Amino acid sequence: METLINELKQTWDNPATLLVTALRVVVVYGVLLIFLQLSGRRVLGQMTPFDLLTLLLLSNVVQNAMLGSDNSLVGGLVGAMVLLLLNRLISRARAIRERFEGSPTVLISQGQILLDNLKRENVSQAELMTALREHGVENAAEVGIALLEADGTISVVPHKSGVIRQVRHVKSSRNR
Repeated sequence: METLINELKQTWDNPATLLVTALRVVVVYGVLLIFLQLSGRRVLGQMTPFDLLTLLLLSNVVQNAMLGSDNSLVGGLVGAMVLLLLNRLISRARAIRERFEGSPTVLISQGQILLDNLKRENVSQAELMTALREHGVENAAEVGIALLEADGTISVVPHKSGVIRQVRHVKSSRNR
């Protein structure tokens, strides 16, 4: 407890340290947000073990960029606080959220696979066919529309039914 009190005293003696830490966290958060958007929705929606490992290692790689040489408890808490505040602000800022989350992309329309959209969204035909089978559809010809949703899931509406049968549910920070 005494160590924490000493850290707090030193931090309040030099408030510039807190501001620099907060600024570094904001910069790294913004750059990572852009990088994640460039990597595509599928990385965020349906994580493979490789995606999860990449995100875990990414957090470790950028730790020093955010906190610099400040490995103190207070520095870590300031970094965590700024990250949580940024997340809260962005989740409430509709224009920013829509810019990064995007809108659904049509992958199949009236039984026709839209290869350009698959390529643009980095979804393989094998992944698409897996999603169709998860929805109880055997082939693309049976599909009225299939959408890559903003959260990375694939929704399928068969020709015969107007009801979306979504089998795979993804919990994300956006589901508040």
